Amino acid sequence: MVWSAGVARAARRIATAAALGGGGLTALGATAYGLLIAESMLARKVIGRPHGLEGPASDGLYGEFPGVPLTLVMLGDSTSIGLGVSEPGKTPAVLIANGLAAIAERPVRLGVFGKSGASSAELAEQVDKAVRLRPDVAVVFVGANDVVTKTPPATAVRHLTKTVRRLREAGAEVVVGTCPDLGTVRPIAQPLRWVTRRWSRQLAAAQTVAVVDAGGRTVAFADLLGPEFATNPGEMFGPDRFHPSDRGYAQAAYAVLPSVCAALGLWPEPRPALGEGLQPIYLAAATAAEESGTEVSPTRVAGRATGPHGRWATLFRRRDGEMLNDT
Repeated sequence: MVWSAGVARAARRIATAAALGGGGLTALGATAYGLLIAESMLARKVIGRPHGLEGPASDGLYGEFPGVPLTLVMLGDSTSIGLGVSEPGKTPAVLIANGLAAIAERPVRLGVFGKSGASSAELAEQVDKAVRLRPDVAVVFVGANDVVTKTPPATAVRHLTKTVRRLREAGAEVVVGTCPDLGTVRPIAQPLRWVTRRWSRQLAAAQTVAVVDAGGRTVAFADLLGPEFATNPGEMFGPDRFHPSDRGYAQAAYAVLPSVCAALGLWPEPRPALGEGLQPIYLAAATAAEESGTEVSPTRVAGRATGPHGRWATLFRRRDGEMLNDT
């Protein structure tokens, strides 16, 4: 597929620049980048901040079960804190915590360290706080603010890589919800809406490459928050037309929950048939950027983590609680 091939090439360029410490303005070019920034500034004026800057306080212990609690930390931007919802129980962090507790049959201690408006460069401060809890698993929602600010994709990916590595070194499993499809945001007008869609997916693919290489796993939000959000904006977006509604947050949380459980060994991993599921990382990343709820995780082939085209990865399509291998 031509689109996937382009996304794969862009992901490789961005990830390579991130690894080498290069900047690289953007995979879309300086002209498109400048137009996008101008459009995003206009969109921000339209969107405003009707909900304030914080989501509802949701730290605490969830699940009335016996045993030693599992510790879950939530990091990232406004979507990680549930900006726009009024009740803690409707935030993605609490939805994931309650779901994890029910599956593990253990209580879950939740610490939310995300911040509205945060870009990938601001994750380091959140990690400093999160690792103090010695988390079993960390969930990160990030990427949108990297698109609508002047953060070069390679810089964003480099910060995300450091985040995942630090969390893994602290003993936590890591699941990253990649950059959502900002092409569905109505205040961003055409013709630049298609630009944001392309850029969002290229960044999501590069995030996947970096996260898997650092030992985490990703869940693609691009397509998940795409068609249904575009078709039913009144139900999936909140009043500001930018942040998700209660239903939108729930869809994101339940897309991530199976991957969180699988990372902790609480949910069986699918067993791909011979030749299915296993892909070079760049191809898996490009495919995931276009497939709703798709998880990409590191794997080995014949005992080797890398092949002739880079690191091996396994791509799983998870829908409605089912885990289907790639076909």
